[in-house]
Order: sequence, then C-alpha cells, then structure tokens
Amino acid sequence: MNTDGLPMNEDLVVKPHGAGLDWLLDDLVKRLSGAEKAVVLSADGLTLGRSSGLDREGAEHLSAMASAFRSLARGVGSQFDKGVVHQTVVEMERGYLVVTEAGVGACLALLAGVNADLGMVAYQMNVIVQQVGSNLSASPRVHHSEASSPLTP
Repeated sequence: MNTDGLPMNEDLVVKPHGAGLDWLLDDLVKRLSGAEKAVVLSADGLTLGRSSGLDREGAEHLSAMASAFRSLARGVGSQFDKGVVHQTVVEMERGYLVVTEAGVGACLALLAGVNADLGMVAYQMNVIVQQVGSNLSASPRVHHSEASSPLTP
C-alpha cells in the first residue's frame, strides 16, 4: 500500500491529468540538458500527465501526435516482422520527439532541442520507465454502448 492506501502493483491506473505524474515529468525536463516538454499518455492519445512547460491544449496536442507516431512505428514493426517497438525517435530541424513505451497501454513522450544529448535523453526516459513504469499503466477506454451491455462468455 502507498501513502494514499492504494495497492502498489501493475493494476494501479493513473488518472488523467494527475498531478502525481507532473512532478516526475518536471524533474525529468529539469535534469536533462536540452529537454523542453514531456507528457505521459495513454496508447490512444489521452494525456495522463504533463510537464509545467505545457498548457492543457499543448499537452493534448503533443499526446495525440506522440500516439500517432507510436501507432505508425508499431505498424511497421508488425508488417515487416521487426518486433515490438521500444522507442520512437523523430528528428526535426530544431529538435527531437522521443516516445518510449511506459507501462501497459501508456507512453512517455519528450520534446528536446537540437543540442540535446539524444543518447542521454533515451537512457533517462528508460530509467524512469524501469522505476515507475508499472504505475504508468492506462486502462483502455470503454464506450458507453460497451459498458452498458452485459458481458457474455
């Protein structure tokens, strides 16, 4: 049990826009030279946490874009038998977008400037996932029509 009386295991689901993740993302951005903004997102693109450098709209946009890149990478891995995606890196003229798998159904995305040490960014993102990844899980969304219909075997 944690200090809130909740179980600390892989079944713990993070609430959207939870302040509990924001401090972690702020710390990551502050520690990494060149890091600018970070979000934790569900696999379908919902923002679960954001660094202080992002307003809600910006975080939602970054989450949607990161989810799209994640989906494209997974499609390539599947179609061409390259296996599971661990990390997606997009290099742009003035920076990078790095998306790392984090927990079940969740990702960690970070925007970094062109002068960032990409190896260190990738390493630190993976360290965070190893440390708290089980607490970054996100349950799939259930549509109202699915939630109201009885389950049948």
